Amino acid sequence: MVQDEKAAHADGADEQMLGSNGVEDKLAERRDEVKFIKGDHQNGDAKIDIGTVNGGKPAFTGMSKEELMKYANDPFWVRLRWIFFVCFWAIWVGMLVGAILIIIGAPKCAAPQPLPWYKRGPHAKFASVETCRPEDVQVAKKLVSAGAIYELPAALTYDVKKPEVEEKIKHLVALYQGSDTRVILDLTPNYAAKNSQLVQDAIANPEKRSAFVWVSGGKALPNNWLKVGGNRSAWEKVGDNYVLSQFEDGYYDLKMNSTIIRNEFGAVLKHLVALGVRGFRLKNTKFFALFDSLEDEQISSSPKDFSLGPNEYGFYSHRQTTFLSGLGDVLYDYLSIVKNASDEAFFSVAEDVMEPQVYQLSGDSGAYGIDLPMYGNFVKVLSKSKPDTSLQKELDNTLAQSGTDSWLQWNLADVYVDTPQDPSALAMFLSLLPGVPVVAVDAVAYQNVTEETYRQITSLRKTASYMHGNLNLYQADPLVAFSRIKSGNPGYFVIFNPTELPQASNFTIPDNLPDKMTVSYFSGQYNNNMDNSGKVAHAGRVNLKDLKVAPHSSIILTYVPVKAE
Repeated sequence: MVQDEKAAHADGADEQMLGSNGVEDKLAERRDEVKFIKGDHQNGDAKIDIGTVNGGKPAFTGMSKEELMKYANDPFWVRLRWIFFVCFWAIWVGMLVGAILIIIGAPKCAAPQPLPWYKRGPHAKFASVETCRPEDVQVAKKLVSAGAIYELPAALTYDVKKPEVEEKIKHLVALYQGSDTRVILDLTPNYAAKNSQLVQDAIANPEKRSAFVWVSGGKALPNNWLKVGGNRSAWEKVGDNYVLSQFEDGYYDLKMNSTIIRNEFGAVLKHLVALGVRGFRLKNTKFFALFDSLEDEQISSSPKDFSLGPNEYGFYSHRQTTFLSGLGDVLYDYLSIVKNASDEAFFSVAEDVMEPQVYQLSGDSGAYGIDLPMYGNFVKVLSKSKPDTSLQKELDNTLAQSGTDSWLQWNLADVYVDTPQDPSALAMFLSLLPGVPVVAVDAVAYQNVTEETYRQITSLRKTASYMHGNLNLYQADPLVAFSRIKSGNPGYFVIFNPTELPQASNFTIPDNLPDKMTVSYFSGQYNNNMDNSGKVAHAGRVNLKDLKVAPHSSIILTYVPVKAE
């Protein structure tokens, strides 16, 4: 009893510790009433009924099976279940169909398009339309050329609709019918002969004289302009008038931005396209007459020859008659005519543009008014026996000045006849630069390079790394090299040695280039210029750090970029 009283006293103390100020213990708030109900007497079963007291709320126990079965076959609930079932699968199928349509309709990453034919090249350069012959087709085949270039005599430019001239052009196009080579014409559109219909119309009708640089009623020469490269006045007397004639006597300069000439020359271009010609290169573009001003030429501040006098062409700067503002826009106008006549045709120049910015559009910085510009002296510098400048810097300057995205014509006719460089080495190196090689069939680049070499070049030019790859230049003087690489494709590393001795390829190799590469191709005389230890073999592996490049030779290596860690 004493013990119980102590325990009771302790319980009271505990209760005081658990709560105070009349706040009851939460655990004691709920009190359940338990009832035992007798069940089956034989089995001794009993039911236990747990109730609540003190106003407690009964716990939710849900519906029993018997209660649920009352609704199992109820029409309302059966219909509702079917509605939910159908809606679930309809939504599921709808999401599946939607996902498929999104996949099908989503914009796809367009596959890189192959280069247009005139950018694939190379192009074979022949002489005149009047001297074409069936043998030319085999010459073009040796070069695996995409285009065959012929010159249309200047006097025939505006006579292409005459039957005799038209027949010559049809004959030329027919020669290449069925081959992969397309016909390209070099045209001289900037002057017309005295007996041409254009000049006769201008003499008879003063309104037609806007097609020429025509000064009416002058007694004295309009200015001090001289014939190109000569020492005589560029003005010719026609009746009581003076007409500009910068080139041959009896040929008068045309204003290439006049409406009359735009219509006339545009008609010439469209007619030639209809005859089957697929490319045009214009001559004398830097002399295109676009002016209204007839100011005197100024003395050149840096003449090539200080012994020249006022009657010599080289004495003047010629800023009034060459590289005139708006030239790019005028050329683009003719380019549009050609593209509208045939979307596969191209329109370019036949000579070095010299001042690339003049050939660019006035409203679109960097964009040219022509398809394939020709610029720079890199081919000449490359073919020198002893280049007097860094080849890497010369190449970098050429590409930078012409525009990083430009696709140049590499004129292999600029290769020096007495070059010590292996012509196949020059052809390989130039053909993998951005641009298209133009090979004159009477030049060393044709005569001393095999058909197999050009086939190798063509196969490389069709790869994704060449057509759409990035260009990176490398230098290890006196060597010059570059790489072409497109993500997901093998890259090419091209090296040229312009010297007469083997040179170590001590390039500073970036992290994405491997040390070892595979030999793809090399120039024809490569192994002949090396001892046994330095010779290479097709598909052989070389270490770039240990490689010595043969004299006057090129080598093309293939590599897989190193992934950055």
